[in-house]
Amino acid sequence: MAHSKPKIPDIPQHFLECGFEDCEKNCEFYCNSCHHRMCKQCRDQHLKIPENKNHKMVLYQQRKRQLPVMKCKLHPTKDIDILCKDCNVTLCSKCSTMQEHQRHCFIDLESIYTDKFKLCQKELSKIHNYFVPTSQDLQREVQEDATEVKQIMDSLRTSMKAEAESLKNMVDTVLSENMEELNQIEKSLLEKLKSQEKTFDDYIAYLNDLVKEFQSYLSSTELTNFTTQLSEDLKIKPIPETKKPVTPEFSSAQYNKSDIAKLLGKVIKSDRKAELRRKKPMKIPLTATSMKLTSEQTKQDKHVKSDKKQTMSLSASVTEVREFNVPGVDYVFHVSLDQSDILWISDWDGNLFQTDLQGNVIQKIETSGRDQGYHTVTQDRDLIFTDKDKKVINRITQDNNITEFIKTGDWRPLSIHSSHINGDLLVGMFIKVRGFIWMKDSEAKVTRYNKTGKELQNIQRDNKGQELYRYPHYITENINGDICTSDLFNGVVVVNKSGQHRFSYTGQESEFRPYGICTDVLGHILVCDYYSDTVQLLDQDGQFLSLLLTQPQGVEDPRSVCVDNENNLYVGQGHTNILTVCKYLK
Repeated sequence: MAHSKPKIPDIPQHFLECGFEDCEKNCEFYCNSCHHRMCKQCRDQHLKIPENKNHKMVLYQQRKRQLPVMKCKLHPTKDIDILCKDCNVTLCSKCSTMQEHQRHCFIDLESIYTDKFKLCQKELSKIHNYFVPTSQDLQREVQEDATEVKQIMDSLRTSMKAEAESLKNMVDTVLSENMEELNQIEKSLLEKLKSQEKTFDDYIAYLNDLVKEFQSYLSSTELTNFTTQLSEDLKIKPIPETKKPVTPEFSSAQYNKSDIAKLLGKVIKSDRKAELRRKKPMKIPLTATSMKLTSEQTKQDKHVKSDKKQTMSLSASVTEVREFNVPGVDYVFHVSLDQSDILWISDWDGNLFQTDLQGNVIQKIETSGRDQGYHTVTQDRDLIFTDKDKKVINRITQDNNITEFIKTGDWRPLSIHSSHINGDLLVGMFIKVRGFIWMKDSEAKVTRYNKTGKELQNIQRDNKGQELYRYPHYITENINGDICTSDLFNGVVVVNKSGQHRFSYTGQESEFRPYGICTDVLGHILVCDYYSDTVQLLDQDGQFLSLLLTQPQGVEDPRSVCVDNENNLYVGQGHTNILTVCKYLK
């Protein structure tokens, strides 16, 4: 059986194909001896060949990495493939027989290379999934602190100016009162002086009258009158006694710059010690087949329950737990989990129902949503839902008060998801540039808001400037912070927390029309394919794992999926009001 040259795609998208020619089946196994990918059938045939009976066959995820070809300098026809542990040098098989390496310990270089390769991948994963996003979060926190510092300083300036203005007003008031008192004193003194002036006017008039009388005596010819009356009239009234006015004095205030500073207040540097910025703890990476949570990790991550210290993996088959009908629902297009026993379910007609696990309707809200994942429940148990027609995002609090939470401008919000990691809101939205809304000339993006509705991030293009989205009508977040979007025309588009494109998945057939999407505690991505009537299971890196649910299993027209805290899978279907609950993890 001829082998084709193994070729592993750089970006995970479709499932890996078997490495044998003309075999297009899913790759499950890997031969560490001859380095070929194989499906189950080709593996069995490969091991039937006598010379291959000792070949080491492993699962593809456990494969050894093939050594890069490097020729030995001493033996050019030989490849370097071993390590002399004693000399710590790489050798070919012929070098190991040389005298200087007699009785030395040799190690398979391929095993070392595989371990180092995995180590590099692990460290790269840490950088992309923790160090870069965490650093960007801290950088964003620094920027927010700078904005807050400016706001605080502006507030202090306003307070200082207000204090100075208050003091100025007090000075003006005291000055006005002093001026008024001075005016009253001046008025009183002038009135007294006016009275004294009149006294002297009267006295001078008296003297003038007396002068005239004396002159009449001098000109009189009657001696008798002159002699008898003159002696009596010689008594002149004395000049009136008056007092000089006493003017007030001004006692100037004794103050200096320090006194003014005390009145106005001053800026005091805080003696508080600067706190270190809090960094979220690094999570232990989870594999696609198992998850082990240590007690230390449980303490670090408040979102992980203490009862999940067990090992979990995919079950061999999917088991239906129960199903229930929701009266009045036409198509179960999206399901949001409120708590363990409360659901929000939306249908084609824009009806949004709150129900219990028996399908009993608690309340009903009419919205403009249809076949989109347009509602989500926050960590505070508030319901958030989009209105693409009014271009707003609404909030319903526990007391059923509906408010416009965020206005999205010219963009129409389609899908929304409340992060279980930090409470951020992830919103898929589009803008109609011209023509029909699904034409290529329309634009789409994913926007991140914080809990208060502040816009934090916009994701629209990859690092080559290509548009990532066309119609992102369902959206969710994975355990590593990846943003997973179900785009009706671009497939499943996954970017990391910083917005860098990780991979896109476009299905197993020529047509792929993704609808509802969710992730689970192992980092799996579950997506509904409207075209093939399946629920497909991917790993965290976009590798296709299986068709989790198909028509033979009773699934027709799957439109919505979500996983609860007990790892139950809820599947909503079109053309029916039935919600099916399954178990697929053990």
